[in-house]
Amino acid sequence: MPYINKKLNEFENYIRGKKVAVIGLGISNIPLIDYFYKLGAKAAFFDKHSIDKIDKNIIEKIHKYNFDLFLGENSLKNLKGFSIIFRSPSCRPDTPEIIAEVQKGAVLTSEIEMLMQTCPGTIIGITGSDGKTTTTNLIYNIIKESGRNCYLGGNIGFPLFTKVNQMTPEDIIVLELSSFQLMDMQVSPHIAVITNISPNHLDIHKSYEEYIDSKKNIFKNQNRNDILILNYDNDITRQFKKEAKGQVIYFSRKEKLDDGIIYDCEKIKECKNKVRRHILNVKNIQLRGVHNYENVCAAIAATSSLVEPEIQVRAIKSFKGVEHRLEFVREINGVKWYNDSIGTSPTRTIAGLNSFNEKIVLIAGGYDKHLDYTPIAKPIVDNVSKLILTGATAQKIEKAVKTNLELQNKTIPIYHCNTLKETVQKAYEIANSNEIVLFSPASASFDLFKNFEDRGNQFKNLVNEL
Repeated sequence: MPYINKKLNEFENYIRGKKVAVIGLGISNIPLIDYFYKLGAKAAFFDKHSIDKIDKNIIEKIHKYNFDLFLGENSLKNLKGFSIIFRSPSCRPDTPEIIAEVQKGAVLTSEIEMLMQTCPGTIIGITGSDGKTTTTNLIYNIIKESGRNCYLGGNIGFPLFTKVNQMTPEDIIVLELSSFQLMDMQVSPHIAVITNISPNHLDIHKSYEEYIDSKKNIFKNQNRNDILILNYDNDITRQFKKEAKGQVIYFSRKEKLDDGIIYDCEKIKECKNKVRRHILNVKNIQLRGVHNYENVCAAIAATSSLVEPEIQVRAIKSFKGVEHRLEFVREINGVKWYNDSIGTSPTRTIAGLNSFNEKIVLIAGGYDKHLDYTPIAKPIVDNVSKLILTGATAQKIEKAVKTNLELQNKTIPIYHCNTLKETVQKAYEIANSNEIVLFSPASASFDLFKNFEDRGNQFKNLVNEL
């Protein structure tokens, strides 16, 4: 007998004929256009961008279905009289127009929250300041290797809400969750992973405390049968155990835990009741960097209740990494070029710098998220032979580096370029054989690029043209 998803049926019956607002025409909300038309909902779509910034096919479809469309910075003044509001991750839930509608009785949700509320399978959710995409993909690969039916979504992949009607209780759903998606989340995954927490997105969040509180929502609504995976080495995540409702499993590369998953002496081990069992030697995996060994530990912890160890090992050994994350591009005249466009914060770039033994020509700088660049100064001084800077954060990075250079009585050449093309050409001119050229901006990409993927692809194209 086919599975019947009662929760999904209840939601679809509720929404038929209702006035539904969709805020933001980003990738997470686009599948909702067809979905609401099929359900007979009275949908209206809002976006802060002008019509020339939105895919014309999306505009045509909205007009074809006779849905309302409101565009521009003041579009939300038309947000009145709706029963349910779907917000995109880029739209803060405390926007005044949204608050006014909620006070009148509107339900505020999102594509990802409705997925989690109506999905019948086991949900694994991953968040963190760094490493969440690699960890998410590792977990997905491990589950796929086991033969289980598995879906990948959230902050990566295709929006899954319109696929819920295909899911069964035996399926596994693996979701990468950003702080923006988690801000007002009222549901938590069965298995939650927090890779680490450090300052990030402070151009959007009102404070570091708000950012941390958003991340906590990944486990706040768990129950005692659920699992929370935490980084023991991170001062903030280690303390979350006090607030956890379910089982907590730590992972660490610094502490020999009595219970948990640890990276110790080139080996990843599982610890239970002070007994350590070897799982994997990191020499046998294709990922570079201690930060990636932490990601492997987190993935093993997250899947240990679902998959046998030999399956975990097989999947991890075959995993080649994720695009734009310490991605090898090519070697030219003895110089290896790496694309780490995901380096959108100082901590991400620090992890990249610590992944190589060779001297590094670093290309950094970009959009300013109002982060502190002091922590990146010493890793640059210790690992970088030449520094190429560009973008709005160039002066911040240079100031921090020069201060540390003075403290260590060292000097390194620092170059400034106006475009990505100029930085690649400069790196080509100054890099010596056996050095690494690392493109890891330590900054967001929104100054000149659509996103970090667009930035990384442009970098790779320029390198391949050399």
